[in-house]
Amino acid sequence: MNIFVGSLPYSIEEADLRGFFEDYGTVDSVKIIMDKFTGRSKGFGFVEMPNDAEAQKAIDELNGGTVEGRTIVVNKSEPKPEGERRSFNNNRGGNGGGRGNYSNDRDNNRGGY
Repeated sequence: MNIFVGSLPYSIEEADLRGFFEDYGTVDSVKIIMDKFTGRSKGFGFVEMPNDAEAQKAIDELNGGTVEGRTIVVNKSEPKPEGERRSFNNNRGGNGGGRGNYSNDRDNNRGGY
């Protein structure tokens, strides 16, 4: 089961997070999400546990717990439906971002889109 862990202290490391979950069973992987520009933790991560019963027990007991003075959120990670994913490439299509074959030259398109 893939588990979302949020509201983590920025100072927590993956080994620490793994330790919390290993108290409940086998942990396959731990990933704290880092900001690619600053290299700092974004305050959330994911833990993968192969045994669903152990994972559910960890969720039930760790959700709402305190880590370094912060109340953490722990729940089953559900993949977002494809239509809800954020995309930063929406306006970079081969056809001018979905506006047909219009030019991006603003001088020739003063009326807007």
